[in-house]
Amino acid sequence: MEYLGYAASVFIGLVLGILGGGGSILSIPILVYLFAIEPVRATAYSLFVVGITSVAGSVPKYREGLVSIRTGFLFGIPSVLTIFSTRKWIVPAIPDVVLQAGDFIVTKRLLLLGLFAVLMVLAAIPMIRSKQGQQEQSGQVRIGMVILQGSFIGFLTGLVGAGGGFLIIPALVFFTGLSFKKAAGTSLFIIAMNSMMGFLGDVLNYPMDWVFLIKISALAVFGIFVGTRISTHLDGLLLRKVFGWLVLLMGIYILVREAL
Repeated sequence: MEYLGYAASVFIGLVLGILGGGGSILSIPILVYLFAIEPVRATAYSLFVVGITSVAGSVPKYREGLVSIRTGFLFGIPSVLTIFSTRKWIVPAIPDVVLQAGDFIVTKRLLLLGLFAVLMVLAAIPMIRSKQGQQEQSGQVRIGMVILQGSFIGFLTGLVGAGGGFLIIPALVFFTGLSFKKAAGTSLFIIAMNSMMGFLGDVLNYPMDWVFLIKISALAVFGIFVGTRISTHLDGLLLRKVFGWLVLLMGIYILVREAL
């Protein structure tokens, strides 16, 4: 299972390079189920791996003109502040047993993985139902909504340890008018900020296996360079639909596995 986990780590970067998001959708299940890392530690490791990989992937996207720095900071700053606060104070404060009513018990593991799986299912639906590519619009950026969305996604990112790309990209397209490709590139920039700041909150709370993290991150970085190179030759709409089904099935799998 460990060797399968290392092979799957390349796929984390591959997905990020092609779609500009979704790395955490893969990294958390890989860390939990293939490397047998407990969920809270896995969410911390996921933030580091996805963050480092996104930093590497945002550089070529920026050179291609597919990163809006202004939008990235506008969305990213409130998100960064929220995610750090969540990882530093809220997540450690969640008890191991969140709710118990007779034989029904909601553990911290079930809460975090369950919430993560529900977000996966919700994010998969619009990707599956996509009918055509989104063209970039010249409309005015809704600054208030961008800041609000950034804060909200930062909270979710901090809570479940996800980079948030599967939530950030739709928000950028809808509230800023960016094309899908530019939203995906800008998403990598935001994910890098969010993930590294969230991981900083974890470094202050938990010991880290740095050798393991560097191994996984190196494989994911290799994957994102491959994904970035081949993304220009693939149909974005088809990829979104296929990935949407993958996210949906994985979300359902996590919900079923954790609930039983």
